[in-house]
Amino acid sequence: MGQESNAGEPKVLILATLSGGYAGADSVGQAHAEYATNTYILPVVCPAMFPEEFYIESFERGIDAILVMFSGTDCPYKGGAERTAQIINKVYPMMKERGIDTRRLRLVAICTVCTKPFLKEVTQVNELLDEIGHVAAEIAAGPSVQAPAS
Repeated sequence: MGQESNAGEPKVLILATLSGGYAGADSVGQAHAEYATNTYILPVVCPAMFPEEFYIESFERGIDAILVMFSGTDCPYKGGAERTAQIINKVYPMMKERGIDTRRLRLVAICTVCTKPFLKEVTQVNELLDEIGHVAAEIAAGPSVQAPAS
């Protein structure tokens, strides 16, 4: 449940594991808590299913920030948590090469009852986006614009 959406508002993609992050998002909904309507929640079995290029292409197609909500223990695949962290760590240099601020991608621990942490992450990413703007501007400017270190 959210507030009114504005055209031109930054887009936030949340990859939420079914048994962790997505269940946490569901808890937020059941509590009727409000958060920004610019969030798009994609339930996933394990974020390790998404290669590095997925993140880069998402930014190139207009997703302004990505939160990977994963408790780390909720993946049914052995090594899923470690693999997800490896993938995310490989994406950061790729973002820097394209001039994309690395703060736009976060791996966050959200569990089934993490209502306040979920809301905090969504609020924080939107505050960041208010500060740095749309990713399209960074991509257009190219790698000459130095993205802050994460």
